[in-house]
Amino acid sequence: MSLDPEYLKSERSQEWRTALRSKIKNKDRTAIERVHMPELEAEIRVKYQDREVNQGITLEMATREASRCMDCVTPTCIEGCPVNINIPKFIKYIESGDILAAAATLKETNALPAVCGRVCPQEKQCESRCFYVDKMNLNSVAIGNLERFAADFERASGTANIPKTAAPNGIKIATVGSGPAALSFAGDMVKNGYDVTVFEALHEIGGVLKYGIPEFRLPNSIVDFELDNLRKMGVKFETNFIVGRTASFEDLREEGFQGFFIGSGAGLPRFMDIPGENYNGILSSNEYLTRVNLMGAYTESSDTPVIKGKKVAVIGGGNTAMDSVRTALRLGAERAMIIYRRSEAEMPARIEEVKHAKEEGVEFMTLCNPLEYFADEKGMVNRMILNRMGLGEPDASGRRRPVVIEGSEFELDVDLVIVAVGVSPNPLVPSCLPDLKVSKWGTIVVDEEKMQSSIDEMFAGGDIVRGGATVILAMGDGRKAAENMHAYLSEKMRNN
Repeated sequence: MSLDPEYLKSERSQEWRTALRSKIKNKDRTAIERVHMPELEAEIRVKYQDREVNQGITLEMATREASRCMDCVTPTCIEGCPVNINIPKFIKYIESGDILAAAATLKETNALPAVCGRVCPQEKQCESRCFYVDKMNLNSVAIGNLERFAADFERASGTANIPKTAAPNGIKIATVGSGPAALSFAGDMVKNGYDVTVFEALHEIGGVLKYGIPEFRLPNSIVDFELDNLRKMGVKFETNFIVGRTASFEDLREEGFQGFFIGSGAGLPRFMDIPGENYNGILSSNEYLTRVNLMGAYTESSDTPVIKGKKVAVIGGGNTAMDSVRTALRLGAERAMIIYRRSEAEMPARIEEVKHAKEEGVEFMTLCNPLEYFADEKGMVNRMILNRMGLGEPDASGRRRPVVIEGSEFELDVDLVIVAVGVSPNPLVPSCLPDLKVSKWGTIVVDEEKMQSSIDEMFAGGDIVRGGATVILAMGDGRKAAENMHAYLSEKMRNN
């Protein structure tokens, strides 16, 4: 079935939908198999940096999948969604054939539905709370696939819904950073009538959505479409603007800004502090992905070409590690390896990302950890020593603690190493604000219920608060901050 919105109006579509509803009405919904997202074949997709792996579902697949929803009296799936999407409502719109109404429902609480439908770990959030999983031990409704379908359908229709906004109240709000937390915050604040400006230090809007996630997982065109919707709602964007350098917070206050949201992320890479880590050919995942995704460093015409290794080791087991190793394959690696100190069962990466990496030929060297790097006469990394690891008792994360197996060292030839073991908050904003309370890890301390910092008019969310978060958790922070900043400023106005 076509994704073309015109198809829904056709006589053929109506006949097909009537027949499908009749079949579903007389069939146990639990007997309908969960839809499987079509994927580009591995041998094809590894040749292209910008061809999306997941291909989307068709109208027929979406309708059939939507029909599985039990329309629970108490929809626990909503409780699992950090931005509180009315999941049964948008799914029932899909089942009935009103896809544009489904997309509009998503936008009531989600500023980036096409993004979330692609990169959110629904299996750990809304889908994990689905009736099928919780009560019947069956596969959940494919909420993420349906969210993506509705958002993509709307985009293809050429009639994107722009959420309504309140009358302007004249209050200027500044957002530092343009990642998912900041964009979610900006969307909700502009709905409430505020004059919102997003300040981004880089030359592109989108934060981690642009620099951190490869196009084979999240095409830039999708991000740009969502950003354009925010612009049409009234959100303003300024690029190449470093708050704290281009202008201070005091400068912005003098320009009339009365509220601030800090969503500057955690762009400071972590390394492991082991011998040889400063050799050429050893990069942080931040640098590697930013240069490839944002600067086109993989192209022959790039002014800042990235190293294209043949024997590439990526250290880490999260989604960023998977993005890095899969990018290395697309840039010509003959051997691409994930080196992770725990077992695969403890990997924080999405199951789907691990699956895709394996299909593409990535080697998983689990229960291994780097000990030292070595280089050739030109200072370029050429081999590494690793320890084999065992698993001890669970640590604070609930995962079993990795323990070195004595005498287990072995060598591995490499010509590019990408370190993806986490990030830290950028210290620029805290360093500009001596009254801003920060933790020992450099994260901004907030009231977790309000996302309000020690400076009353400043709220914060996302990685600058959490140290590391998924897109949807960051967006949840942004929504919570917007709700509470609105309450704070409204109270302040009443008292003045």
